[in-house]
Amino acid sequence: MRIKLFYEISNFFIKKKSFFIKEIYTLLNNEGRYIGNINYIFCNDDYLLDMNKKYLKKNFYTDVLAFNYSINKCISGDIFISIDRVYDNSKQWNQFFINELKRVMIHAILHFLGYDDHNHIDKEIMKRKEEFYLKLK
Repeated sequence: MRIKLFYEISNFFIKKKSFFIKEIYTLLNNEGRYIGNINYIFCNDDYLLDMNKKYLKKNFYTDVLAFNYSINKCISGDIFISIDRVYDNSKQWNQFFINELKRVMIHAILHFLGYDDHNHIDKEIMKRKEEFYLKLK
């Protein structure tokens, strides 16, 4: 199975995609899961806002929407990432863009694994997992 990258915008492209893909494989392997089909779709704010309205009935910008199609230990899904939001977040949190992009990519996969961020305790657990995988080489 595989990880694919798609672009709904023309001003962004990941040159070293194997760098990102390796990190996702490492994460899933470490969590005892394996890859089905994972699609990352990179887009802009307006594209993701339209999706947020259409599919989740929410009217606000977000950095990522993840649609989970996993079955048991086989992780599959579509992950839409707003490059505009990632860029703005990187500035707001004083992070390198590439690190913030990796964080969002990891965050979505953690949702597929069952991690949640709806309350304070779950947010802390998820944040620690994100940090762990961001630092893991």
